[in-house]
Amino acid sequence: MSATTPTTDRLSRRFAALKAEGRGGLVTYVMAGDPDQETALALMRGLPGAGADIIELGMPFSDPMADGPAIQAAALRALAAGMTLTGTLETLKAFRATDDDTPVVLMGYYNPIHYYGAEAFARDAALAGADGLIIVDLPPEEADELLPFLRAQGLHLIMLATPTTDEARLPAILERASGFLYYVSIAGITGTAAADAGGVAQAVARIRRKTDLPIAIGFGVSTPAQAATMARVGDAAVVGSAIVRRLAEGGDVLGFVGELAGALRKVDAAG
Repeated sequence: MSATTPTTDRLSRRFAALKAEGRGGLVTYVMAGDPDQETALALMRGLPGAGADIIELGMPFSDPMADGPAIQAAALRALAAGMTLTGTLETLKAFRATDDDTPVVLMGYYNPIHYYGAEAFARDAALAGADGLIIVDLPPEEADELLPFLRAQGLHLIMLATPTTDEARLPAILERASGFLYYVSIAGITGTAAADAGGVAQAVARIRRKTDLPIAIGFGVSTPAQAATMARVGDAAVVGSAIVRRLAEGGDVLGFVGELAGALRKVDAAG
C-alpha cells in the first residue's frame, strides 16, 4: 500500500469521482513552453473542457531518457523559446488562477530539480499548484533525496512500473508511490510502439494484488481506441506523444482530446 494516501487532495478526489462515475480517466500531457509559454498555457486551459481528467505538465529537459522523438522535439522547442523550470511553475500558477480543480502532475527529470534544490522545488511546486511529480529517472533507491520534501508539502510522488518490474523490485516502488501508479506499457521510449493490451492486462492484474493505488497506463497509447482499452484495463489512460505531435503539426489538439475522451465514455457506457 502507499505510504501517503491523503483523501482530500485533487488526485484522490478525481479518482474517487471517476470510480463513482464508473469510467476510466484520461490523462493528457502537454509540454510547458511548447511552442511558447502563452500557447502551452492556452492549451492547458482548454484541456479540461475537452475531456481531460488529469494534466501532466512536462518540464523541458535537454537530455531525456524515456521520451521518444515527439516529446524530445517538444522539449527542444520549449527550451529554444526560453522555457525554464521557474517558467514551468509560472505556467502552472497561471493555470491555477482559472482552474483550481483539475489535478496537474509535473513530469520530467531529476537533474534540473537537483540543481534547483529539492526542498525549494517541492515548496515552489506546491505554491504553484502542483499535485504531484513524475520523475522518470529517479529510481526508488534514490527517491528519498526528494520524497520527504514532497510529503512535507502534500505532494505525491507518482512512481513508474514497467514490463520489466519484477516481484523483487515492485515493493520498493509501491512503498514510495502515492497519488497513482504509472504503468509504462511498453519496454521502450514514449510514442514509438503500441501497447499489447493482453500483456498490459496481465501486468496490471499482478500489480493490483499488491496495491490499492489507481493505475494509469501510458507510453504506448496514441489513438482513441487504444486509450479506451487502456482506461478499462487500468484506472486511466495517458496520452502524450500523440497530443504533442498534433500541436507540432498545427492540428486540432483539443478536438483530438475530445475524441479520446469520447472513446473512453463510449466504452464505459457500453459496459
